[in-house]
Amino acid sequence: MQLGFVSAILPDLSIDEVISFAADEGFSCIELMCWPPGGSSRRYAGVTHIDVTDLSDAEATRIREMARSRGITISGLGYYPNPLDPDPAHREVVIDHLMKVIQAAPRLGVAVVNTFIGRDWTKSIDDNWAVMKEVWLPIIAQAKTNGVKIGIENCPMLFSKDEWPGGKNLAVSPAVWRRLFNEFPDGTLGLNFDPSHLVFQHIDYLRAIREFGKHCVHVHAKDTRIDSDRLYEVGNLGFGWYTPKIPGLGDVNWGQFFSALTDTGYRGAVCVEVEDRAFEGSLEDRKSSLRQSRKFLEQFVG
Repeated sequence: MQLGFVSAILPDLSIDEVISFAADEGFSCIELMCWPPGGSSRRYAGVTHIDVTDLSDAEATRIREMARSRGITISGLGYYPNPLDPDPAHREVVIDHLMKVIQAAPRLGVAVVNTFIGRDWTKSIDDNWAVMKEVWLPIIAQAKTNGVKIGIENCPMLFSKDEWPGGKNLAVSPAVWRRLFNEFPDGTLGLNFDPSHLVFQHIDYLRAIREFGKHCVHVHAKDTRIDSDRLYEVGNLGFGWYTPKIPGLGDVNWGQFFSALTDTGYRGAVCVEVEDRAFEGSLEDRKSSLRQSRKFLEQFVG
């Protein structure tokens, strides 16, 4: 496996600086963020380390060669919007940009694009399904044409009142994953597996790895800490009882996680995703979160 990080935590660094930091700190790979220029109101979104809307052949070659010269692999391109947004105009903008990210990937020597399936959070999974197929059939066709795998992260995107009650991503549980892989069985669609999102859903992430490891095309290393007192107060339909943490500071058993992951034969990228508010005070704090995560995970990823 290759140990890396998700570049969203370093929005104030240029792509050259991100690659240099990764190499200097002993990482092997990076998932680079490819949001449209202009930012986003959502935390950890709107980061543009590669602008796929204005990517010349010369710049694509420069990025590819710079990463190669520093011994860094670009494990994936990341863009995490809601392709099933109920506003058709917004949905069209999102899908158009996702297509651009997919088209940019092979030009950068990248084989994986990571994103969300999306969801109209006011509707059930069944009531989202017809639109999901309509939206995703051409996206998957585009990915297949470009020789790219799509890694769907399993985050429910249910963190605030405006995402209640369903969250903004369908692909959150084994039942939905089975249904997706039956719907799109050719292997183009896979999982960007993040155990932290299963912990707070009380889903057995080790069993999930054993069942779905063959579908994993990318892995995020993020932890979650459950606050049992807060959970008692508000129940699992409330907010604030689970907290994203860097690996080793939450409730994921990382030894068992990597034991199960290696048993599946997975040998790809494992990228630290930092969403830990305890490390957000400064750029140096955020860099420290990546260093600390690397030191912890190196015992599992040689």
